[in-house]
Amino acid sequence: MGFRHVLVTGGAGFIGSHLVDALLERPDRRVTVVDRLSHGGSRANLEHHEADQRFRFVHGDVGEPGFVGGLLEGVDAVVHAAAESHVDRSIDDPRPFFESNVLGTQAVLEAVRRAGVRLLMVSTDEVYGPGPAEGGRFDEDAPLRPRSPYAASKAAADLACQAYAATYGVDVTIVRGTNAYGPRQIERVVPTYAINALEGRPIPVYGRGRERREFLHVRDWVRAAILVLERGRPGVVYNIGDGHELENRELAERICDLAGADRSLITAVANRPGHDFRYGVRADRLRALGWRPQVGFDEGLARTVDWYRDHLAWLRAAHEVDVVTTPRGQGP
Repeated sequence: MGFRHVLVTGGAGFIGSHLVDALLERPDRRVTVVDRLSHGGSRANLEHHEADQRFRFVHGDVGEPGFVGGLLEGVDAVVHAAAESHVDRSIDDPRPFFESNVLGTQAVLEAVRRAGVRLLMVSTDEVYGPGPAEGGRFDEDAPLRPRSPYAASKAAADLACQAYAATYGVDVTIVRGTNAYGPRQIERVVPTYAINALEGRPIPVYGRGRERREFLHVRDWVRAAILVLERGRPGVVYNIGDGHELENRELAERICDLAGADRSLITAVANRPGHDFRYGVRADRLRALGWRPQVGFDEGLARTVDWYRDHLAWLRAAHEVDVVTTPRGQGP
């Protein structure tokens, strides 16, 4: 399905801005971005589109009743990527996560219900809770067992989408994605490790660093999301997975090597509360649509570390917040 005008909520964030990049690769497509420019959003992430007549930016909060509805004239589809999305900050203060992720999503659902347009909900694999240490991956029918305030707020939003599909017939499809990494990301584990390594600062690794995470380059991530927007079945959930899985300490070591930093910078810190050991999702439904990852992990990680090396000043100028994570330990 070829959507001509797409509204992207949260389009000034990391994943949102890469979605905008990919959507605008089609020359006959227009994109409107709405973003309140909170913790993770920055106009700098979209500066390369400012001169494009097909691009429009609107500053505002999707949680305001009626706000999104006023932007939907002429829009064919909505990608809802706006969210508070950092586990560590959700531990510090959960309330903004429920306000943004649950009430904001309900406001978007109500807007698309009234307008009769298609919605793609950007969710997360963290709604499934921790995967078994011995391996195995969640499919889309696995129960939701979130363990952090962030994951719980996304699970609630996820279920609200399914309720609107069942009750009102809203044309909504959900993607639950694994960890994306790549240029313009802040706070998460890859930028934290990369920036600290490049600047010769301690690289904080929770606990013994044995927790395992799966990583998919953001370019492959957004390609998958757009494919689901265009070809996914209404009311169906699609996992975005098939990334590369490794332990956090191994990730830190690889990044040290790519940054030319000594591995002695890797510093164990007290584990954070409720730290899930591993995640992992099956992407069979997505693969059935014809998607395959194209960016290998070694290549993607090397390119990402190089990007941070070249853009440290730009990144800090783009954000008023710290771009690396301060550990939230639960004590010794």
